[in-house]
Amino acid sequence: MKTYHYVNHLWNDTKAAALDAVGRLVYRSNLLGSDQRVTNTGGGNTSSKLTEKDPLTGADTEVLWVKGSGGDLRTSTRENFSSLYQSKLIGMQALYLGRADKGLKSGAEDEMVAMASHATFNLNPRASSIDTPLHSFIPAKFVDHMHPNAIIAIAASAHCEKITKEIFGGEMAYVKWMRPGFELGLAMQEICRKNPKVKSIMMGQHGFISWDQDEKTCYTYTLDCIERAAAYIEQKYAAKGGDAAAFGGAKYATLAPEKRTALFAGILPWLRGQVSQQKRFIGTVQDDEKILRFVNSKDAARLAELGTSCPDHFLRTKIKPLYVNWNPQEEDLAALKAKLTTGLEDYRKDYAAYYAKCKHRNSPAMRDANPTVVLIPGLGMIAWGKDKSESRVTAEFYNCAVEVMRGAEAIDRYIALPQQEAFDIEYWLLEEAKLKRMPAEKELARQVVIVIGAGSGIGKETAHRLSREGAHVVCVDMKAEAAEATAKEITAKLGQGIGVAGSGISACGPALGLAANITDRASVRAMLDQVALAYGGFDSIVVTAGVIWPSDTSGHIPDDKWAFTFNVNVTGSYIVGDEAAKTWKKQGLRGNLVLTTSANAVVAKKGTLAYDTSKAAANHLVRELAIELAPLVRVNGVAPATVVQGSAMFPRERVISSLTKYHVAHIDDEPTESLVTKLAQFYADRTLTKAPITPADQAEAYFLLISSRLNKTTGQVITVDGGLIEAFLR
Repeated sequence: MKTYHYVNHLWNDTKAAALDAVGRLVYRSNLLGSDQRVTNTGGGNTSSKLTEKDPLTGADTEVLWVKGSGGDLRTSTRENFSSLYQSKLIGMQALYLGRADKGLKSGAEDEMVAMASHATFNLNPRASSIDTPLHSFIPAKFVDHMHPNAIIAIAASAHCEKITKEIFGGEMAYVKWMRPGFELGLAMQEICRKNPKVKSIMMGQHGFISWDQDEKTCYTYTLDCIERAAAYIEQKYAAKGGDAAAFGGAKYATLAPEKRTALFAGILPWLRGQVSQQKRFIGTVQDDEKILRFVNSKDAARLAELGTSCPDHFLRTKIKPLYVNWNPQEEDLAALKAKLTTGLEDYRKDYAAYYAKCKHRNSPAMRDANPTVVLIPGLGMIAWGKDKSESRVTAEFYNCAVEVMRGAEAIDRYIALPQQEAFDIEYWLLEEAKLKRMPAEKELARQVVIVIGAGSGIGKETAHRLSREGAHVVCVDMKAEAAEATAKEITAKLGQGIGVAGSGISACGPALGLAANITDRASVRAMLDQVALAYGGFDSIVVTAGVIWPSDTSGHIPDDKWAFTFNVNVTGSYIVGDEAAKTWKKQGLRGNLVLTTSANAVVAKKGTLAYDTSKAAANHLVRELAIELAPLVRVNGVAPATVVQGSAMFPRERVISSLTKYHVAHIDDEPTESLVTKLAQFYADRTLTKAPITPADQAEAYFLLISSRLNKTTGQVITVDGGLIEAFLR
């Protein structure tokens, strides 16, 4: 088999032979999508024209199976493919041409997408893609449409047609930029009619499409095209001086890793606040060698201003990024902040002018004018999205754009898509309709919540509860392994998400596990800075960490244990709130702090002197911090009654001790679960509801206080004690 240097040939004949025809289409798609050099996340589509039995007539009929709207080739399953009668799709050409002849071509494109549903085979619910005509009108059984960086670099070069012919001769044709749809599909059909020897088409400023009558040959030929394009680019790139000369050579030097980390931690929460004025965003930081080579270069400002070329790119990254002309060797954090402030103001004005210049009578309202990509010399790139997955994909797509610019500049001169064409894609009514069809965001979407004490018990349950409502959850515990275990549980349920950009802590998903000692201010600060590096900042903090040190049989508690109890239960919460306040003020976004007190804070009991008095102090700390952090941050508390189930404060020995203390019948060697059930019911019997208090009951209270449901409540302590009469306020 041929050796490939720039792509991976992964086809396995044995695996393919075991699949049915649609299964092989899925297999081919997954293989192509698994290599980022072949196509990007969510990009590209594949198809097979197959003979199927018509469900009504039983007659053989030709059916186009093609990747439907949305989805990702790498992870696509059969359900991600639409199926359509090929004859009906071909028949729609006359309908389209009739509309076009009347001067209604633009509107007809959108109508054809809606009309495609009438060609659906076997009631397949998957909506068809706007690229469906490209696949249908090419007279080949198997078709691949990919967005490889190497091919797009040629497509985005000033002399694309000439270079395409130089590399591929007559086997790859060229078509100028056209928005995907019937017009482009018909243009491709005409190319194939005029020259049956053509095996692929270069799509100006877009990508390419290739085909064959055999599916493995189609797959292999797709890779061959990318391999040839990449080899051509790398040869020209090396001849021009390689990395040292890339993008005109270096203008700035990269800052040391520890300096970059400190600067990112210092600027990210503030920047998140600036770009989140309409809706909150989650960030991804990237500072690897390739992105730094670009942002540090002489040509970075020029190329960034041109914007991206491929529609797949700018739908994620907007028409262009914000490049900050900051000198990392001569200017400090204050200068960076000042230049970001000016840059953001100019970017918003520029975006508004772009919208005003290009909009049509029926264009959707202008979207958020803030950049989704920020480039800073010496530091790297910050990408923003509605969640961590989207921000990672945004970063990934701008990486692709950088590679495209590198290739185009190596072989020719990079050119971007004209603004009007870019606008017509970004504000396409079909794209707007797709956005409106998306499910409503969950209640805590776009929010980052830190749960301290998430390694077990109430904290663990709360972390899971908040994640189900869409929050990105930072699980914090004294023990790193406990925090990481909870984070892994959440990620396993929700999935890591798509996108591969980012490294280190910034490569996290919907949950992150970190260690911190809340009695150590430096440890808390380090944890909060790590959260900023991972997500760009945070919105709310829940503190469930706490300790209890029972008195001995004489009622005595050692002085060091008294101090330790207050240090964790009171001082620790104060330190968390005090350090977090610095970040909240930088962000300027409203947030929440929820502390954990206890029913014991208002109930005097024998044997838990230090714990009870510390929780009484925590009750008042809630009120004091509510005043200190207003109006930006609401501060409230949750006061649980005794929670035995799943609590780290109730190891087996303490459960037995408590049962003995309260004269609850038990056998010391019976199973722990049985002992816990007896103790929990004992505590429940002292309440009005007679039901054991569980971690899930407490988690619900934290969720309510973190959400906007009680957004006028601050300085309050909500009791979740089942109706403990002794705890009634008096």
